[in-house]
Amino acid sequence: MHVFSPERANALIPVLTPLVEQLWEKRRELAIRLLESDPALHAARSVPARKPARRFTDLKAEVVHLINRIEAYGCVVKDIDLGLLDFPSIREGRPIYLCWKAGEAQLTHWHGTDESFLDRKPLEM
Repeated sequence: MHVFSPERANALIPVLTPLVEQLWEKRRELAIRLLESDPALHAARSVPARKPARRFTDLKAEVVHLINRIEAYGCVVKDIDLGLLDFPSIREGRPIYLCWKAGEAQLTHWHGTDESFLDRKPLEM
């Protein structure tokens, strides 16, 4: 397991941001394809369902691949929708997660390993 300092985690933010954005794009594409293929949606409008341009399994595999690429850097994808990433760290001798949310310029919060995003505390640097 990687153990991150705030500086080391912050150095990865520019690398991880485009991967999170790609993850959002692929997940959005998968959701659209699922809606387009919903028979109930098309039955209500008397429109034949369009055959998805790409198979769901391919899109799911791309989503999983992006998650694996992000996590290969040593962080953990906690929430795809919010773009939440946790970085394992140590604070006062106990394991914690440094917490980053997509859109934040840098990592500025942390929480215990048994806590969630809602329990984030400011990181005094």
